[in-house]
Amino acid sequence: MPHVQTVLGPVAPQSLGRIMPHEHLFSLVPGPWLTGGDRDTQIELAVDALQGLIPAGFRTVVDLSPYGVVGRDADGSNVDALREVSRRTGLHIVAGTAVYLESFSPRWALDASLDELTARFIADANVGIGGHGIRAGIFGEQATSLGEITPHEEKCLRAAARASNETGLAISTHTTHGTMALEQIGLLRSEGVDLGRVVIGHMDTHADPSYVRRVLDEGVNIAVDTVGKQVWEFFLGPASSDREEGEFEKRAYFRSDERRADLVAELVAEGHGDRVSLALDLTGAEVWMNPGTHGQTGYSYLARIFLPMLRDRGVSADQCERLVTTNPARILTIETAS
Repeated sequence: MPHVQTVLGPVAPQSLGRIMPHEHLFSLVPGPWLTGGDRDTQIELAVDALQGLIPAGFRTVVDLSPYGVVGRDADGSNVDALREVSRRTGLHIVAGTAVYLESFSPRWALDASLDELTARFIADANVGIGGHGIRAGIFGEQATSLGEITPHEEKCLRAAARASNETGLAISTHTTHGTMALEQIGLLRSEGVDLGRVVIGHMDTHADPSYVRRVLDEGVNIAVDTVGKQVWEFFLGPASSDREEGEFEKRAYFRSDERRADLVAELVAEGHGDRVSLALDLTGAEVWMNPGTHGQTGYSYLARIFLPMLRDRGVSADQCERLVTTNPARILTIETAS
């Protein structure tokens, strides 16, 4: 039967309500500075933060945390804590599985062959992430770098593609500032992936709307999934622990939510509304840079602020529901047997 795999087991797609399809529940503070980042603290923060979703009709959150970053342990061992968050909030939680950018990847992932990584992703879907019993409900966020796809990132994306073909789970990608989206699609197509089961992420961070339309023309779905993250920074080069002493480079970016809303409204008016989804990608590391959006309203920002911005631009109530309910539910629905 068609179902959605949550951390508490399979559920009917009709039960999902509104969906946040790209979040990181155990990355709500910049680091483990105050309490040591212990498990209980992570759970308490997530439970408290999610309360604003429920009055707005949200019933499902997708945690797209890859191995070793944004709150997921390098071996996936803390993924079981998502069960407690689900039980305490009453929300369905779907756990993704993926390997992030090369400079953030765990040693085991860097050393794994394509076949080994494919087998691991398949096991994550069929047995449990990292062998811990929580079955993945989507492959993502599978990442590529700024303006390039490294050999390691290609290996990981191909592994996700092959695992998707085997299990029926959809794929959600990370594009760094919207770059390499077309290259991701070409790679996935070469692996025989159903592009209708692919979500290309962070397309709202690309500066050229015509590029976003070219991506949609390939038959994939896209995510406008950094809503509220109007200011962010990107560190160039290796992870911090591998840097040399002295000056290093980073970039700062600004994308207004007014322009995000313009883009979504335009895409809906052009007939693309059935292939766009919305999310916040809220993490504590960036909340301080966005005090008026994520910092002010947290997870409720999408429903309280951004959806009304879309309505002001002519997006109907039914069209908004497609963006936050119908589209992500279709992506999460697995047709194969559980």
